[in-house]
Amino acid sequence: MSDFIAAEAGIRALHQRYTDAVWRQDAGAFARCFAEDGEWRISGMVLKGRAQIGETITAILARFDRVLISFRTPILEVGEGTARARTYIDEKCIWKNGDTNISMGVYYEHFVEEQGRWLFRWRLFQMLYRGAPDLTGTFYDFPDYGPPPGMPPLDAVPADTATARWGLVRPQG
Repeated sequence: MSDFIAAEAGIRALHQRYTDAVWRQDAGAFARCFAEDGEWRISGMVLKGRAQIGETITAILARFDRVLISFRTPILEVGEGTARARTYIDEKCIWKNGDTNISMGVYYEHFVEEQGRWLFRWRLFQMLYRGAPDLTGTFYDFPDYGPPPGMPPLDAVPADTATARWGLVRPQG
């Protein structure tokens, strides 16, 4: 049980480093939340490695004044130096153009512990909702992978729900 507790504490700290990096718009700190060869799968994109992840988050955050991410408690499975989770999140966003919205989603995550610190090895974000706080916005259909520990396959690519809003062309992984 102590391995699980230590992993959970480390992964929660990772989630908070990620939240802090997004709030402060620090692309370097954001990219360092991922293993050197980590993957981030979001909005139809497959981003590989810290450099590509850092470049992409720089472009995304340039559209926002602020984004505050709140992570729910991860539903974890822990192994020897690895873990995987399903973690629900919500975001409160204010865009440079003055628009605001909330987003809700779920991250399917694989973690690795390196030098006593937990990092993202692989993450897939599935958008569940985007719109007004009164939930009159858009709810998205998504594959149901069953109850935890059900996960998408490692080659899954989530639906493109945001690249146009972010002003991005989807890079090919």
